Amino acid sequence: MEDRAQANELFADHYINPKKTVKDCYTYIMNQVQRSGCNGFTDEEVYSMAVHYYDEDDSEVGKPINCQVVVNHTVELTAEEKEQARRDTMQRAQEEAYQQMTQTKHHIQHL
Repeated sequence: MEDRAQANELFADHYINPKKTVKDCYTYIMNQVQRSGCNGFTDEEVYSMAVHYYDEDDSEVGKPINCQVVVNHTVELTAEEKEQARRDTMQRAQEEAYQQMTQTKHHIQHL
């Protein structure tokens, strides 16, 4: 929303409206979702609801809804990120093995 406000002066005027809050925007979106009867929305659909909330002066926010939101994204790692994750995992495994060896050695010396 910040990027849109910086790129679009008309939207910026609506976005900085002191009568509009992020909390009310969330409530508005949750109420729109509930009214739709649908269980899943794309990022673009949710973003569109947020834009609508800020664009319209008379958006009916509705009452807060006690609910849980599930975000379902697949994270795609680059080859470099995968290699770094592998190295990090190997490093942790080596550190754990070393700790176990030193603890066992320390325990044997005290016997």
